[in-house]
Amino acid sequence: MSRPSDGTGQAAGPASPTVPDPARVAVWLVLLAAAGTFALTMGTRQTMGLFLSPLNSATGLGLGSISLAFAFGQLWWGLTQPFAGAIADRIGAGRVLLAGVLLVALGTVLTPFMTTTAGLVLAIGVLAAGGAGMAGPAVLMAATMRLLPQRMRGMATGIVNAGGSFGQFAMAPIAGALMVGYGWSIAMQILGAIVLLALPAAFLLRGNGQASASAAPSAAPAPSPAPSSAAAASPRPAGARAALAEAARDPSYRMLSAGFFVCGFHVAFLATHLPGVIATCGLPVQFGAWALAMLGLFNIVGSVAMGWAVGRWRMKSLLSLVYATRALAVLAFLLAPKTGFTVLVFSAVMGLTFLSTVPPTAGLVAKLFGTANMAMLFGVVMLSHQVGGFLGAWLGGRMFEATGSYDWVWYVDIMLAVGAALIHLPIREARLARAAA
Repeated sequence: MSRPSDGTGQAAGPASPTVPDPARVAVWLVLLAAAGTFALTMGTRQTMGLFLSPLNSATGLGLGSISLAFAFGQLWWGLTQPFAGAIADRIGAGRVLLAGVLLVALGTVLTPFMTTTAGLVLAIGVLAAGGAGMAGPAVLMAATMRLLPQRMRGMATGIVNAGGSFGQFAMAPIAGALMVGYGWSIAMQILGAIVLLALPAAFLLRGNGQASASAAPSAAPAPSPAPSSAAAASPRPAGARAALAEAARDPSYRMLSAGFFVCGFHVAFLATHLPGVIATCGLPVQFGAWALAMLGLFNIVGSVAMGWAVGRWRMKSLLSLVYATRALAVLAFLLAPKTGFTVLVFSAVMGLTFLSTVPPTAGLVAKLFGTANMAMLFGVVMLSHQVGGFLGAWLGGRMFEATGSYDWVWYVDIMLAVGAALIHLPIREARLARAAA
């Protein structure tokens, strides 16, 4: 009978089908680095809605003008991801993440000093949001997918995505407490300093598409040598332009991008205006911070559950279910009495679906085209998401100024969610799964 490894790395018997202990530790270090980075960047961005009213009071610019800065941030966060992803595919994720984290910190620290719309667009919309895009899910998820066998990718994307959710859950109450104790300006600068804790992750996540694709099997081999859709992550990946042209011709990729547009509209509206929605219900300001925290807390559950589910059900069906759930939840919220309990329950339900669209969306991109150009191709899908995010954040403020209510934004959101639930159904996932098998 063979004995287990003695800890020196020497095999003591027949090859084990499981990942060796050193490689398993390395996998968890990579996941911790990616999830921790996403927690700090996403957590900081998702607390910005708490500062909307103080910024309006301090600058006197009006809700619509300040919403424009937040909306531009949503758009710029998406615009940076395809380019950041393409650069990371070529020169490695580490340097891209390093620059991104520094920009998030700089933009957040500078925001309280801006007194014009252009200044807020620069600090919030260009520096902080652009840095968060460079250290965002396109680069982070591609970096982790390249280092893991295909059977582990679904859960890995769920864990990384849950990192962003945990960041929102932890950072929203921290931001609220800092605002009460030190004022909104100092609170924002402290948040900028906290983001710098993500800098060590840039070292752990270094590496480019070519190197990672060839090194991944030795670090964490798949249990079977059978070919799969991950074969596209070869040592000679197609050029970025050719890969993008191939994706643009694929109807499934276009439908996936259209659905993610709806996700961006919904998520950005909630992140930016949910505290304002709660304020119009006559509830104390603390409920705004706790509502954002509930979104983050339950999104951890939703993200991990979705990461588990993508390996067991068709990803397009899971996406349709998420969007249909959003439509029903918003409709129920509009009809229910606006109490503190209702707000927190609504936030919890929406948290389950908040970013749970990311693992199946990223998984479909990898399934369609492999991982060699994953960061760039998923970055383009994220761009569609953030175009929707721009409209969700901006129209929320404009419609409230025009009507004194957020109701019409909710009506639009319901119609978009129903459309997104339907548009994912024709995606050709089943045919691709048979071809991969």
